[in-house]
Amino acid sequence: MAKCGACGPGYKTPLDAMKGPREKIVYLPCIYRNTGIEKPDYLATVDVDPKSPHYCQVIHRLPMPNLQDELHHSGWNTCSSSFGDVTKKRNRLILPSLISSRIYVVDVGTDMRAPRMHKMIEPVSVFWKCGLANPHTTHCLGNGEIMISSMGDPSGNGKGGFILLDGETFEVKGNWEKGSNIPALGYDFWYQPRHNVLMSTEWGIPKVLANGLDPADLKTGSYGRYINVWDWTTHVFTQSIDLGEDSIPLEIRFLHNPDAAEGYVGCALSSAIHHFYKTGNGNWTAEKVVQVPSKKVNGWLFPDMPGLITDILISLDDRFLYFSNWLHGDIRQYDISNTRKPRLVGQVFLGGKIPRDGPIVVVEDQELNCQPEPFVIKGKRVQGGPQMIQLSLDGKRLYVSTSLYSAWDKQFYPDLVKEGSVMLQIDVDTEKGGLKANKNFLVDFGKEPDGPVLAHEIRYPGGDCSSDIWI
Repeated sequence: MAKCGACGPGYKTPLDAMKGPREKIVYLPCIYRNTGIEKPDYLATVDVDPKSPHYCQVIHRLPMPNLQDELHHSGWNTCSSSFGDVTKKRNRLILPSLISSRIYVVDVGTDMRAPRMHKMIEPVSVFWKCGLANPHTTHCLGNGEIMISSMGDPSGNGKGGFILLDGETFEVKGNWEKGSNIPALGYDFWYQPRHNVLMSTEWGIPKVLANGLDPADLKTGSYGRYINVWDWTTHVFTQSIDLGEDSIPLEIRFLHNPDAAEGYVGCALSSAIHHFYKTGNGNWTAEKVVQVPSKKVNGWLFPDMPGLITDILISLDDRFLYFSNWLHGDIRQYDISNTRKPRLVGQVFLGGKIPRDGPIVVVEDQELNCQPEPFVIKGKRVQGGPQMIQLSLDGKRLYVSTSLYSAWDKQFYPDLVKEGSVMLQIDVDTEKGGLKANKNFLVDFGKEPDGPVLAHEIRYPGGDCSSDIWI
């Protein structure tokens, strides 16, 4: 079997990727904004090899040159969309900064275990060449370019456009989108050339959400409700799919099979999973297939507590869907053999707002008979709830981090900001379904040299099921 990169970057098919080597290190952006510690964000390299003497340890830290960036979601210079092109190498990690609008290009090819800075793109380049700001999701394109979704314009207003970078020089080339009709909001995206489509989602207006969630903003159109549909060939915005007022659709995933004209989106505030698909007339539509009921509570900001679905994943064989409920504190696994009727087969609680010994009392719960126990691992009580998730290529290990976004962390989980986030590992039953926390795995970012830090999205050097797109 050819190893990753032997035939160009990535793997020929998603099923080939499942046969790839076990992950030995992972990268996570670590954020100091809103923690009270005046240090730059950094990229952490964590050893996840059980045979290593440094297992569960941060083995390298690459600090950024600036303060207050809010590193968020990373992506690659090239990936499985360029499989077969032997001139391409997956050797640069793209790190957009959600607040400062800087984009860092990190060299992970020279020394995989000790990344180094390759290039810094200042926000003025993005502002002037694209009229965009607040970059979020990075995906490599099959033509060698790099595309980054934006959430706003340079003034902090919402604007759902896309930044194009040259895949060799990493210069800002301009906008991907064409025409004057642009969605009012942006966030995540996924593309599928076989169906001539790109789908993007919406979080909210950057200057509105920058410092926390104000309930008064929820009825003013400041937060998202649409899946936005684009023509892949012409780069024109063609359709919006309404998922409901302030549903806040965040992460969007097509099935990995490039022939599939369907996928899922997780809606944070409405705590629903919608299945989207192509109709017989060539348009796209969506249907709600999972609803996490809110819990009626005493002792919280509101009388109803949503699950707050913040991240979703699909296994590379398109068999399981996973998502995290950041407030309720659980991760769920669904069998999606029937894509229109997901079936719950695994669930595990890893913190959250409702442990039975906490200040919040659940007075009505449609799902649980009692409040869950607090999650303690290796003597540490986990603060926050499960947030970003990443699945191993073979689907047997699910990695979890607990920070959402520093301003919202500070608002909803102040102890998380004080103590730092953690990374956990969940063992997955890939036969019948089932999730179980690995009690031997803990990366405690509360013990970092410069003080507790907020670790976010998890990336593998060889690509993973949320970074790679097959075309």
